[in-house]
Amino acid sequence: LLLLVVSSFGCSHRLSLEWEENFNSKELNHASWSKIPRGKAEWCKYMSNFDSCYSVNKGKLVLRGLHNYSLPNDTAPYLTGGVFTKGKVNFGIGRLEIKARLHGATGAWPAIWLLPDNDVKWPKGGEIDIMERLNYDAKAYQTVHSHYTVDLGKKETPPHYSTGKINPDKYNVYAVEIHADSLVFFINNKKTFSYPRLAEFDKDGQFEFAKYPLYLMIDMQLGGDWVGKINPKDVPVSMEVDWVR
Repeated sequence: LLLLVVSSFGCSHRLSLEWEENFNSKELNHASWSKIPRGKAEWCKYMSNFDSCYSVNKGKLVLRGLHNYSLPNDTAPYLTGGVFTKGKVNFGIGRLEIKARLHGATGAWPAIWLLPDNDVKWPKGGEIDIMERLNYDAKAYQTVHSHYTVDLGKKETPPHYSTGKINPDKYNVYAVEIHADSLVFFINNKKTFSYPRLAEFDKDGQFEFAKYPLYLMIDMQLGGDWVGKINPKDVPVSMEVDWVR
């Protein structure tokens, strides 16, 4: 049973399954999900709505990173798939879990994360990274970003990230619990770390994560300063999502 608040804040804190996505249809459920558009940031510079970057089959959402051999008018050398719930399904106080399998590649940077579903300018409102995996790593990063950590550079008081072991060849369950006074992260139901609200730093935007409705992003990213260069021989690469709850 999961405590998960969908759509609006102020809901009673019941231990119940409030929302789930099992990808049981033959196409993306557009009532809950949209394809992520391309942008200028490293993580989305290859995002595409190209059909081959996406599939829903046998209860799995598959997001792919591909060579661009198919769209001659698109100058991007790679095409990647990503989905989000922006403007459709929002999350707040509660526990959010995602079961996913990540195929490795040099330059692969799959991610699962939350952002505020309003017009606040990043990093105001905060960013919650439930999972980021680099290359072929047997670990995943879980991180928080905010005005406090990004603009003020306060990344150690308290520590703003941790890592946890994953099985690189199998599905793993990534989770975050959002409380009014803390964020608590898990991998395969093992707690990796918690990020507390420090009342003395409220004015510095240290903990705004429970302030706004949040939307979920799941994307198969390729390349960037953090993950490094892409090895073309390792592409295509994909991530598979079994369910979201």
